[in-house]
Amino acid sequence: MPPATRGFTGRRRERTEELPPGQYRTDDFPVLSAGPTPRVDTGEWRFTITTETGSSHHWDWNGLHRLPRTEVVTDLHCVTRWSKFGTRWSGHPLDAFFASVSTSAEHALVTCYGGYTTNLPVADLLGGRAWIATGYDGEPLAPVHGGPARLLVPHLYLWKSAKWVRSLTLSTAEQLGFWEGVGYHAHGDPWREQRYAL
Repeated sequence: MPPATRGFTGRRRERTEELPPGQYRTDDFPVLSAGPTPRVDTGEWRFTITTETGSSHHWDWNGLHRLPRTEVVTDLHCVTRWSKFGTRWSGHPLDAFFASVSTSAEHALVTCYGGYTTNLPVADLLGGRAWIATGYDGEPLAPVHGGPARLLVPHLYLWKSAKWVRSLTLSTAEQLGFWEGVGYHAHGDPWREQRYAL
């Protein structure tokens, strides 16, 4: 067996912490919400995906936990300019929900307990890019951070990771959510600094 090249140590596994433009690092987890914190009992919790044809698919708390569960370590970037590195989540990939959903829609409107909404392209919810998160840092997700379940879409600004998620409505035309309707960017990519609509 030939000797390894000097300095070769295999594939690096440590994360490279990079800040998107205009961001600063924090070790805190600031709590920002558009209204009061809903208190949703897991016995009453439901999640629904409604397609562009009106077909609905429902999961209660037990049904949610029958889906594949994954651990996610990811960075968060808030439009208010803070970034938090290496956050640890547990939850269910959106791909598992969509496995039983037939759709050709390109747009989704997320609705939450408490009435908050946000819009996303369906492509940003699939391919291992989004989860319904129910745990944070080894504990059940606290209500102030969106518990019992929130959407987690970490490659976009954090307002897209809607707390207290209740439903996705799929459509062929984009419908703006709460912040998007008052001037925030429709997509929200932190690496392109898409904070506000032009």
